[in-house]
Amino acid sequence: MANALMETDDAVDDGRLLRTPPHNFEAEQALLGAILGNQRAYERVSEFLRPEHFADPVHGRIYDACGRLIERGQIANPITLAPYLENDEVVREVGGQRYLAKLVASMVTIVNAEDYARQVYDLHIRRELIDLGEGMVNEAYVPKIDEPAMNQIEAAEQKLFNLAASGESERGFVSFHDAATKAVELAEAAYKRDGHLSGISTGLRDVDNKLGGLHPSDLLILAARPAMGKTSWATNVAFYAAQARRNALDRGEEGPELDGGVVAFFSLEMSADQLATRIMAEATGVSGDRFRRGDIDDDDFDRLTQAMTVLSQIPLFIDDTPALSVSALRTRSRRLQRIHGLDLIVVDYLQLMRASPGTRVENRVQEVSEITRGLKALAKELSVPVIALSQLSRQVENREDKRPQLSDLRESGSIEQDADVVMFIYRDEYYMSDEPPERRDSETDEHHNSRVERWQQRREESRNIAELIIAKQRHGPTGTVRMYFEGEITQFRDLDEFHDQGNFSE
Repeated sequence: MANALMETDDAVDDGRLLRTPPHNFEAEQALLGAILGNQRAYERVSEFLRPEHFADPVHGRIYDACGRLIERGQIANPITLAPYLENDEVVREVGGQRYLAKLVASMVTIVNAEDYARQVYDLHIRRELIDLGEGMVNEAYVPKIDEPAMNQIEAAEQKLFNLAASGESERGFVSFHDAATKAVELAEAAYKRDGHLSGISTGLRDVDNKLGGLHPSDLLILAARPAMGKTSWATNVAFYAAQARRNALDRGEEGPELDGGVVAFFSLEMSADQLATRIMAEATGVSGDRFRRGDIDDDDFDRLTQAMTVLSQIPLFIDDTPALSVSALRTRSRRLQRIHGLDLIVVDYLQLMRASPGTRVENRVQEVSEITRGLKALAKELSVPVIALSQLSRQVENREDKRPQLSDLRESGSIEQDADVVMFIYRDEYYMSDEPPERRDSETDEHHNSRVERWQQRREESRNIAELIIAKQRHGPTGTVRMYFEGEITQFRDLDEFHDQGNFSE
């Protein structure tokens, strides 16, 4: 009995070893016959079918040769292909021109050509999945000290994503009727929404007026030098969006004009509790520094307790995993969208991310470029806006006017190219010295007093003022928006420049 069982197992094992990858040579032949008999068959399938998708290399070479001739405006048939394939040893081994004539004899109508091509492509994907699976198994059997198992998972996820992305055929032409209908639907949703925004509101009136809200599929880069408040700005926006969605749901609202959204905040620099402290400070008005030190009174504690009850209900999810890769960020975003929905992604910050495992990068600039391309692809795939924070190079500090420019983007690569919107935060107050300018050698009293007056005026004008410089925007105007910044609770607010008293709106 034991021997019989062993033989059965061996037979099963042998059967598995003898399994051939899925293919359909007859479908490949019929498709090539259709192309050789009617050029329109190639037009129907060339958008998604490539030479490497054929299981038989000979068929892939013939398909490639047909495509080259057709794209040059020539006819592809056994006679015109013969001169190009007669020196191809692989094609010659199967019969050369006689084999081409055999393909024509197996021709199907062009109506069926696309069906055959879809099957050829589907079988190619299955073969790729088999190769990918075997590679995963082999790598798992040989553990490496410098490559944790989680890295292998991320590499496998990236390969699966690349395979899935390769299957997305180009959209091709869209009729103006369909495009216009979609545009009117977006305009209608904006009209019904408070503030008439087509995207998610930032919570800042003047910023929304410039951007029109945060639009799905957009990659927004927010860059600044350290201590300018870029994390605070992103936190304010994320908190406002999540709170607006919670409030809308509590009111029983629904539909595409629903305010706010579910937010995923990937904090690669700060821990989740530190980020939560900032949000609590903004919501309660209690200084985050006092909050951390426990320097609060009974009234402050009551406000924190009440705020906690409300804030625990907002759809804001924080992931503070350090050195997150693009593939891991994509996987977690997809999972969140599937379970809770997802309307906005914030990444703090871009330079702390790393490229997906298995991606070949020669230098840091190339790696950052790979990251920005991945974030833009993610924004389009999930149809949500992605705000990615970025550091600026130190060359800003060497200029007299320290307002950032596009050329200041650190390790820029394709950051400017991939982004739909590039914004900078600048606070003149940060660069203002607490001490008045000293008197220069041989400087007159009058000239020195004049410089001191200008310093006092500039210092007063810059107090609590921040600038959001929109340096690039594909959908709208560029320009600068002035905001009020309260550093104690790290909060940005709209600036009311039309009233003398207070000079800002509460």
